[in-house]
Amino acid sequence: MEKKETILLDARLLSVIDKHAFDAELSNGHRFVAFLGRKDSGGQLPQPGAQVTVEMSPFDMSKGRLVINQEQ
Repeated sequence: MEKKETILLDARLLSVIDKHAFDAELSNGHRFVAFLGRKDSGGQLPQPGAQVTVEMSPFDMSKGRLVINQEQ
């Protein structure tokens, strides 16, 4: 079975692109598109300015997936 390589990073949401996509920025200034899975939303969407954790592939740093903490 093949293991999927991912990196977890902290980012800040800058703006909303659409219902499930956001402009985001890492602390080093790198900007990318962060996506929220349809099943991950839980009814509450993060707002611009929010600090979030994103999961990114080391092979494509132009997009990432928002990781939602369920205990919040």
